[in-house]
Amino acid sequence: MATLESSKLFRLLGATELSALRQIASERQFSAGQAIFKAGDNGDGVYVVKDGLVEISVAISEKERRVFAQVTPGEMFGEMAVLEYKPRSATATAARASVVYFIPRNELLLMVERSPLLALELLREISQRLREFNQRYIQEMLQAERLSVVGKFARSIVHDIKNPLNIIGLSAELSAMEQATVEMRKKSSVTIRKQVERISEMVNEILDFTQGSRSDVIMATLDYGTFAQQLLDELRPEMELKNAALLPEGIPSMMLPFDPQRLRRVFSNLIHNASDALPDGGKIFVRFITSKTEVVTEIEDTGAGIAPEIADRLFEVFATFGKAHGTGLGLSICKKIVEDHHGRIWLRKEAGRGAIFCFALPLAKRDGQT
Repeated sequence: MATLESSKLFRLLGATELSALRQIASERQFSAGQAIFKAGDNGDGVYVVKDGLVEISVAISEKERRVFAQVTPGEMFGEMAVLEYKPRSATATAARASVVYFIPRNELLLMVERSPLLALELLREISQRLREFNQRYIQEMLQAERLSVVGKFARSIVHDIKNPLNIIGLSAELSAMEQATVEMRKKSSVTIRKQVERISEMVNEILDFTQGSRSDVIMATLDYGTFAQQLLDELRPEMELKNAALLPEGIPSMMLPFDPQRLRRVFSNLIHNASDALPDGGKIFVRFITSKTEVVTEIEDTGAGIAPEIADRLFEVFATFGKAHGTGLGLSICKKIVEDHHGRIWLRKEAGRGAIFCFALPLAKRDGQT
C-alpha cells in the first residue's frame, strides 16, 4: 500500500505542498475487472495507485484488447490526457480490487505552476513512461515481424513442395493400379525417389538462404547440355500435366564448372514460375546462348509478362505480385545460387512478349571457387 507522499511523483514535495495535495486528492475504490476510465473519456484528472493493480489497455479489434502497461502502488496513470487536454487514449481497468488516489486536472495544474520541483518530477515520470511504452512497442513490432517472416517462409515452402508432392501422389496411384506392369511400378518408384530428393534439396536451399551467408558451392566440371537435357526431360511430364509445352532451343554440348544440385533449383524455380504464369496451352522456351566467356540460359513464357509494379523488385526477398500462392522467395534463392557461381541473373523485357528470365554462368572457374 502506498501513500501520496511515497509515490514517485510526490515524494520530493515539501510539507506545505503535501498538505495541499491531500486536500485535493480523493480515494476511489474499484472491484476487479471494473473500468476506472475508458478510451474516449474526458481527461478530468490523474490517478495514483494506493493499493492493487491497474492495467492500461487498448482495443486492437472488436473482440481483442492488448494490455501494454501494468501500474502498481505508488505509480501514476492517466496523466497524458490531462496535460494534452484531449480524451483518454486508452482504458484503465482494475486487474484486482484496487484503491486509487484521484487528483482533478485543474488543481494539479495549479500545483504544477506553483512548484517547479513537481513540474520536473512530472516531466521525468512522463519521459520514463514514454520510454517504457516505446521499448514495449518496438519489442512487439519485432515479434510481429518475426512471426510474419515465419509465415512467409512457411507459405513459400508449401508453394515450392506442392508440385513434387503432386507428382509423388500421381506416381503412387499409378504404381497401385491393378493393371500396372513391373516396368510401370519401377518407373513410378524412380520418379518418387527423385521427387523426394527434390524436396530435400528445396529444404536445404531454404536453410541456406536463412543463414544469410554465401553457401558452399560444390563445383564439378560437367557437360552443361547433358545436365540441362536430363533436367528438362524430368520436368516435361509435370509441365504436360499443366498443358504447357517445354521447348528447349540450342542446347550446347560443352563442359562447364557448376554445382548440379544447386543449379537444378534455379531451372526448377524459373520453369515452375513460368508455368504458373501461362494460360492453358502455353509454351515455355528454354534457350542457350554461348559466348567466349559465359553461357546464358533464357527461360521465356508466353504469359502476360511481368507487371510494372514488381518488375524492379523481382529479386528482393518476398517480392510478389498478383499470384495466388508464393511469396517471391524462389527468385531470391535463384539470385543467391547464381551469384554463388559468380554469375548474374536478370529479367529481359520486350514489348508484346511474356517474361524472359536470363542467367549467365562463367565458362571457367574464378579464383576462390572450389
